[in-house]
Amino acid sequence: MGTKLYVGGLSYDTTDDSFKAGFSEAGNVTSANVIVDRMSGRSKGFGFVEFSTEDEAKKAIETFDGKDFEGRTIKVSEARPMKQFDDRQ
Repeated sequence: MGTKLYVGGLSYDTTDDSFKAGFSEAGNVTSANVIVDRMSGRSKGFGFVEFSTEDEAKKAIETFDGKDFEGRTIKVSEARPMKQFDDRQ
């Protein structure tokens, strides 16, 4: 298991700072990023949070998956590697 987690179902009002502060309950958060739409600047309702250890990441899944976070029920799981984009035709 990695230390980077996917978090879906975030409130559109969630910021990087509130995201990091909330998830720090589970351990040392090394990064927390809410994904935003480039055109509107509005949250897309999901983000990624990274912990310093796998144990902390596991604790975050157990603590937050299916629970309320800033008024929304969120889904927390291990982040999958990004697929490489191949533009060759």
